[in-house]
Amino acid sequence: MNLRHIEIFHAVYVNGSVSAAARALNISQPSVSKTLRHAESLLGFELFQRSNSRLVPTEDAHALFDSVAGIQDRVRGLREAVRNRRAGAGTTLRISALPSLALGALPTAAARFMALRPDVRFDLQTVHHDDLLRKLYERETDIAIAAEVPRGAPLGQIWLGEGELVVLYRDADMPDAPSRVELTCLADRPFITPAASGPIGQMFTTELARLALELDEVASARTFYIAAALVRAGVGLSVVDNFTAEASMAPGLAMRSLKPPLTFDVHAMHLLDRPPSALATEFLSLLSDVIEAP
Repeated sequence: MNLRHIEIFHAVYVNGSVSAAARALNISQPSVSKTLRHAESLLGFELFQRSNSRLVPTEDAHALFDSVAGIQDRVRGLREAVRNRRAGAGTTLRISALPSLALGALPTAAARFMALRPDVRFDLQTVHHDDLLRKLYERETDIAIAAEVPRGAPLGQIWLGEGELVVLYRDADMPDAPSRVELTCLADRPFITPAASGPIGQMFTTELARLALELDEVASARTFYIAAALVRAGVGLSVVDNFTAEASMAPGLAMRSLKPPLTFDVHAMHLLDRPPSALATEFLSLLSDVIEAP
């Protein structure tokens, strides 16, 4: 007997007739009758005898039913597991992100997603660019969110959106700031450099070199969040990504886009042999909406 035979036999045994079994399985009565006859032919004995329009199980059917019921329960359990997997019930999404995203856009997206899918759980962590590959290869995370895919790495990637560098400053330090600030306007002001903060910091350094511009660097920050904290403390102004700036906003602080803009792409990365599940793909779509929100 195959699984279809088992399903039909179980339905007829439990419901007592071909018509009731057909309704329970949402199939036609001829299909039930044909499959049942085929099962009996394979087994070499009758499973039911007709009595007053009902099918009465034979002794052989009674003997077979316990084993069939166990198989049917396991099949139902498998189907339920598949449905739960599709729906995200009981699923944990393990996602790492650069601090600039993990402390702003990522928790915002996770909160919205959990409101839609309350059975989903998140395992979120920060990751620095240099540690991104290790976390993926050692299975500490399933998806890593970063601004730049490591060169030559055998990773799959999904574009999530675009970020930009902005000037973060105290209102009192630049009260007449234009809507977009040229980097030359930052000359002769105490500046907290993000040059050591990974690929985005290197992009900023490259732009300074292109402009042949030197700033008054009073401090260096290895993460944008440290740079933002130094700005709040009154050390100087800085250039950080827009996600960090938005998450760091407080009374007395302000941010301005650069002129010309300096933008970067944000990607979700995964191992080639471990692509995102349907649920993770759904979450990444929502995260993309948060990143791209005006």
